[in-house]
Amino acid sequence: MKVVLAFSGGLDTSYCAIHLSKDLGYEVHAVTVNTGGFSFEEKKELETKALKLGVASYQFLDETETFYQKGVKYLLFGNVLKNNTYPLSVSAERVFQAVAIANWANKIGAEAIAHGSTGAGNDQIRFDLVFQILCPKIKIITPIRDQQLSREQEINFLKENGVEGNWEKARYSINQGLWGTSVGGKETLTSDQYLPEEAFPGQLQKEGSETISVGFKIGEPVSINAEKNNPIEIIQQLNELGSQYAIGRDIHVGDTIIGIKGRVGFEAPAALMLIKAHHTLEKHILTKTQLKLKDQLAGWYGDMMHEGQYLDPAMRDIESFFESTQQHVIGEVKIHLAPYRFYVEGISSPYDLMKSSFGQYGEMNNAWTGDDAKGFVKILSNQGKIFNSVHYD
Repeated sequence: MKVVLAFSGGLDTSYCAIHLSKDLGYEVHAVTVNTGGFSFEEKKELETKALKLGVASYQFLDETETFYQKGVKYLLFGNVLKNNTYPLSVSAERVFQAVAIANWANKIGAEAIAHGSTGAGNDQIRFDLVFQILCPKIKIITPIRDQQLSREQEINFLKENGVEGNWEKARYSINQGLWGTSVGGKETLTSDQYLPEEAFPGQLQKEGSETISVGFKIGEPVSINAEKNNPIEIIQQLNELGSQYAIGRDIHVGDTIIGIKGRVGFEAPAALMLIKAHHTLEKHILTKTQLKLKDQLAGWYGDMMHEGQYLDPAMRDIESFFESTQQHVIGEVKIHLAPYRFYVEGISSPYDLMKSSFGQYGEMNNAWTGDDAKGFVKILSNQGKIFNSVHYD
């Protein structure tokens, strides 16, 4: 019997690889899904590790382009920040990793799918939801969740099976991807502590400041300082540059899918810079009602993505609305970078509604008279007048 194992190379999935084969009798096919977080060297190391654990096959699926085109792009279009803070760096990745694993399991005719999630987090929900929808007849096996093993028990099991390795738990748990990196540690288990400087993957390297220009076309980033590139390359460049200034750090506090509060640190310089730049550009280009509707739908989109509901058809409906709003989101945005901070200086766009000849805010009204304004205010006050006359006169 074939089982596809979502393989990260860590303690939990290493335990699963041997347990599934030795104790449960499965033919284990390990799969790692890249959504922008693995280098070529890390890819080779994962393959070597998986094969040493005795798996029948190892597959490395690069889904970075899919992750951008079907996920990140819409998170940017919606300016999605969970609880006004978190750009869904890792939670969005998990959905696309689950989809790729489910498709692979269907392709090779697997009887089961396994992952190393515990019973205390969000990932178990995200993986299981996708598997239930895309491969409902395939059994889901979750040894770590079901057996509630301690790290010591897992380490002893691996040693007993001749697997050597540095299994001591790292001080901080790091999950890196295209849209940002999550950071978990003892401080994030509390409510009153912040992560120390050394916990973040990017360390301050640049002093002083600089201003860069990011170009957008139909809502997507297409250039940095007038040098054109594809959106993925631009995100990677901004991650590297922002990391040198230690930009994009914060701690997200939110409600998990299973109903408990959770706290996690993150470093997402490209995501935060692009969302701020894109949102600023939109505020100049879109109408008041477009912006209000987008804010509401972005909240739904972010929540559903975070909770693993990506395959719900409502998500495609929201994406269609987002795409419709982006047709004229075109222009350049200047971003000022400095150690630990950034801000948007301004924008230029052929579709900037501030360029209208109708008037300049607080200065000149060119398309209406003072009497027009008086009449407008008089009619606008009618509802308030009626309410006050009924309740207070």
